[in-house]
Amino acid sequence: MTLKESIHKTLRKQLTFRIDEIQNILDDLLLSGSRDAKSSAGDKHETGVAMAQLEQEKLRYQINEFQKMGEIVQKINPSKSNSKIHLGSLVQTDKGWFYISVGLGSLTFKDQVIFAINPEAPVGKALIGKVKGESIHFNGVESEIIQVL
Repeated sequence: MTLKESIHKTLRKQLTFRIDEIQNILDDLLLSGSRDAKSSAGDKHETGVAMAQLEQEKLRYQINEFQKMGEIVQKINPSKSNSKIHLGSLVQTDKGWFYISVGLGSLTFKDQVIFAINPEAPVGKALIGKVKGESIHFNGVESEIIQVL
């Protein structure tokens, strides 16, 4: 398995982990809400129920967003390589590693930090279309592209 394929697999696992984590919180919230509904009455109860419903909506929204990210990641073929940076490229710069995929933040792989970034993010936009040896300017800092996988 190549480095890029391994990082892709790690990213997929991280997405699944985050979805499961949020789903567990949602399940706990739903369970506690059903218990509270049986034991309380009055204005305080109604406020608590409304707040719990808002929290449930936020959690469902987060799950939905991570599922959308998962769909994007599914479309990436990590065994495909190109000299120009595009969706699915693993890029090494003199400032660090970037996996152009979804905005999930930092992943640690074999003691190496790789930033999973959306191609629409500012640094993603700066990298898209570039090739090895070119430089990008981001936040007043110049970075050289060392390799594109």
